[in-house]
Amino acid sequence: MSRTTATMAERRQTRQINVGKVAVGGGAPVSVQSMTVTKTADAEATLAQVYALAAAGADIVRCTCNEQEAAEALAQIIPRSPVPIVADVHFHYEMALAALEAGVQGLRLNPGNLRKPEEIKLVASEARDRGVPIRIGVNAGSLHPELYKKYGGATPEALVESARMELAYFEEVDFDDVKISVKASTVPVMIEAYRLASETFDHPLHLGVTEAGPPPAGLIKGTAGIGTLLAEGIGDTIRYSLTADPVQEARAGRQLLEALGLRERKGLDLIACPSCGRAEIDVIDIARRVQEAFESRAWPLQVAVMGCVVNGPGEAREADLGIAAGRHKGHLFIKGKIVRVVPEDEMVEALVAEAEKLIAEGVEARLAAADAGAEREAEEDRKALFEAKGADVNQSGQRIAMIRKTIAQEQEPRPQSGQ
Repeated sequence: MSRTTATMAERRQTRQINVGKVAVGGGAPVSVQSMTVTKTADAEATLAQVYALAAAGADIVRCTCNEQEAAEALAQIIPRSPVPIVADVHFHYEMALAALEAGVQGLRLNPGNLRKPEEIKLVASEARDRGVPIRIGVNAGSLHPELYKKYGGATPEALVESARMELAYFEEVDFDDVKISVKASTVPVMIEAYRLASETFDHPLHLGVTEAGPPPAGLIKGTAGIGTLLAEGIGDTIRYSLTADPVQEARAGRQLLEALGLRERKGLDLIACPSCGRAEIDVIDIARRVQEAFESRAWPLQVAVMGCVVNGPGEAREADLGIAAGRHKGHLFIKGKIVRVVPEDEMVEALVAEAEKLIAEGVEARLAAADAGAEREAEEDRKALFEAKGADVNQSGQRIAMIRKTIAQEQEPRPQSGQ
């Protein structure tokens, strides 16, 4: 018997949902999540952090949606994000509706502070019609006061009961595209809550120790809770909650899954932008060709394939090496700095050649060997592309208009019953 089968329980079978392109539950690989700490309304800063998290191993990224400006920024972020975006919503159901208008691939609702049944069911109905999953995100720190009183505290039973009550509202509107979390900051409570949840629900479970604190203590708490449950076969997606740069959360999650044998270690880490309105190449095809070109080489590199030079090098600045298209050229960059410009039909070959030199010589040497004028040529191409296609190539303006209309409608006074 192998060590893996001797120490890891068989994974619990659940339903499967899809958060954008990422399958969760139902035997899919355990996914890693993290959350941005930027002000979501700052679309460029938030998108940069999303790319950094994806580069560190996050499969799904959550952003707060706490105001109209955040929802409008999500409409700009989502078309350019390399991973699915989940909107985190508290207190204001209209923010959930606005996030759906923005095009999010998932919602997280907290039953402890979104409590009106009619509002919960309205959000669930809208999510159902759009095929967007919802996480019932129960948290010991914001448990409904009635449940806290009934159970004498934030006990495992109280946390699971909160999820069950929310699920019942969803079932009233025939919505079951759900994953569940029952987080606590006390590790033993968290473990017991998830064990009970795994016996109660067949929905995928999102694991996490909430408010674990700064490293190293936060890493230890997170690993104790999440690792214990994963070893028992419980859990379909995970998030470390650290008081630190969220990149540390994504890295820790990825490393834990690799250590448990739940995700494979790999040499090449390829990230690619979605194909947006400004892309001048078939990003999917180029990414496939890059994957094929690198797969026989055990180079421990993170490589980015970006459809457009306007934003690509900056968004993927954490990558070791990348290529961005524009005006029938490939703009080769190292750590976000353009080092040379090549014909479009030579992009993949140039990327492989530069990777080989990067491995042999190191980052500083290759940056020093950058072609004179490469950055200037790239800047000229950026300006030409921006002038040709404008700022709103993904029609985010249309979504923003719908967000404003939705919020305005939901904030109008509702007629009283019988009037």
